[in-house]
Amino acid sequence: MNRNLFLPTTKEDMLNRGWDYVDVVMISGDAYVDHPSFGVPLLARLLESRGYRVGIIAQPRWDRVDDFLVFGNPRLCCMIGSGNIDSMVSHYTSANKRRSNDYYTPGGKAGARPDRAAIVYTTKAKEAFDKNVPIIIGGIEPSLRKFAHYDVWSDKVRHSIILDSKADLVIYGMGELQTLEIVKRLDDGETIDQIIDVKGTLVSFSQKKFEDIKHKINYPIFELPSFEEVSERDKKSNSPTENGKLNYAKAFQIQMLHENPKRCECLIQKSENRVVLRNPIQRGLTTKEMDELYELPFTRVAHIDYDKFGGISALTEVQFSITSNRGCYGGCSFCAITTHQGRMIQTRSKESLVREATLLTKMPNFKGYIHDLGGPTANFQAVACDKQLKSGPCDTKQCLFPEPCKNLKDSHQRYLEILEAIEKVKGVKKVFIRSGIRFDYLMEVADPKTRDRFLKHLVLNNVSGQLKIAPEHVDPAVLDIMGKPKVEVYNKFIKAFKDTNEKLNKKQYTIPYFIAAHPGSTLESAINLALHSKSVGFVPDQGQEFYPTPATVSTCMYYTGYDPRPNRNFAKVYVPKGREKRLQRAILQFDKIENRTLVREALTKANRLDLINVLKPSGKAFMYKNRKNIQKKVYKSH
Repeated sequence: MNRNLFLPTTKEDMLNRGWDYVDVVMISGDAYVDHPSFGVPLLARLLESRGYRVGIIAQPRWDRVDDFLVFGNPRLCCMIGSGNIDSMVSHYTSANKRRSNDYYTPGGKAGARPDRAAIVYTTKAKEAFDKNVPIIIGGIEPSLRKFAHYDVWSDKVRHSIILDSKADLVIYGMGELQTLEIVKRLDDGETIDQIIDVKGTLVSFSQKKFEDIKHKINYPIFELPSFEEVSERDKKSNSPTENGKLNYAKAFQIQMLHENPKRCECLIQKSENRVVLRNPIQRGLTTKEMDELYELPFTRVAHIDYDKFGGISALTEVQFSITSNRGCYGGCSFCAITTHQGRMIQTRSKESLVREATLLTKMPNFKGYIHDLGGPTANFQAVACDKQLKSGPCDTKQCLFPEPCKNLKDSHQRYLEILEAIEKVKGVKKVFIRSGIRFDYLMEVADPKTRDRFLKHLVLNNVSGQLKIAPEHVDPAVLDIMGKPKVEVYNKFIKAFKDTNEKLNKKQYTIPYFIAAHPGSTLESAINLALHSKSVGFVPDQGQEFYPTPATVSTCMYYTGYDPRPNRNFAKVYVPKGREKRLQRAILQFDKIENRTLVREALTKANRLDLINVLKPSGKAFMYKNRKNIQKKVYKSH
């Protein structure tokens, strides 16, 4: 493929276009994959479509400035995205062990980007470029670190990322509208210190300057507990104080109550002699804007410089996938999607999706299979309710939890129409749904006739032997903390899926996804989950131990021991830590022989040695044909 089809990555590329400078340098923590699923290339193509000259520097070395100066000083600014995945999550497992792989890097080897990449890249960019070049950061990493936040890797509360990085401006959330406005205002002659009011951005001031300018802010201002208050530690033991933890939970709750793009409100947090200000949330894209964005001229392949490495592994799953929607109103406590993409669903038109599917069929290595059609949640294909269009998401209520809201609209018919339209595209053999469906939304909200049609279509056309779903747990107390539906809803879906398969003479199964050692989970909770797994004849080969990443409700619970959700009155939450986390993970995978000692230890500690011969390894995965016999044995033993 001709390298001129990509945006410039070298000085030679720039000169070959007849340029002697670029307007914007974009630095990426990922390899350069020219596909709309990758954040930096997406924004770079958007700026290109508005006539700006953009150069991309992917995974620069951070022990020198040379790589940052490939294009010299940009005319307008340097914009930094640390990658599609938080760099710390990319580098460390939930047990805080170093990963050896990075699927967003040539050759798949870890080490091509630094820990806390947004901070490190910003520091090096400040060193490389002239002082008048604005340094702006955005993406998932800054979005989750807007204010003081608990950092599991250092086990302490860190400052806002704008203070740690010393960036001139931070973009939070999906950054298209912010990027366009900031670059235009710079192009129009404004300086970066004048651009302090863009929605969806974070700025910082000295406390004196903030007092001087706060009367100019046209939005209501709500103040969070200060950094000192949320990070308070005992002077003797150096451990977090209960007062500090409670203040942290209160600060988190205030943020939750103001995550509404329809309400123009600022949040501030004082930190030593600085003030961090979060401007109001940026609105989501319209359907027209999303259509235009995803139909920009992406090559949809990794840059040709990576051919010698065999490409980029992260592209494999998404190259022939189609993004149809953004946002999520699912409200899972452990998920940060709502923090980054928001609770209001944004969608593309059916016509645009069909055009993209047609484009995929013309690619040389397309085999007829679209790997996914969806977004954070595939079957959320419309705004949750009419009220959201006017007032935004409810402050103190969730759409699906603890029960579906009576105002929640059913969008399964729209999703069916989109699936059917794409399946009719010449050259498309099958469309899979891999981004996941909310089974409670399908079972509890969809019209029964629509639900049956959707299940039938799903079984016949969109599943290849196995359907991955995410009940996360089965214990009622844990599900409540997680913000997930009751296990009865999950069982209802499993039965409906099984019955539909039998009617259509199909043999397809569900693969449930569970989380071990989540806040609220005791050893007894973990045992209940293990017994459920054995009763249905499926013990997960892979299990996820809860990972306390920044900006989630669950992480706030993990650090503070308090429930910050509105109407919960900061109730205390049991938090498994240390060895107990490992024991709960072992119980989840009791069928593995290597976990036998840990399972015995867990059962002993829980005073449940009566289950020692029930939760024992079989040496092989349970088969579905044995499900009924296993159920009888488990219930009899239990």
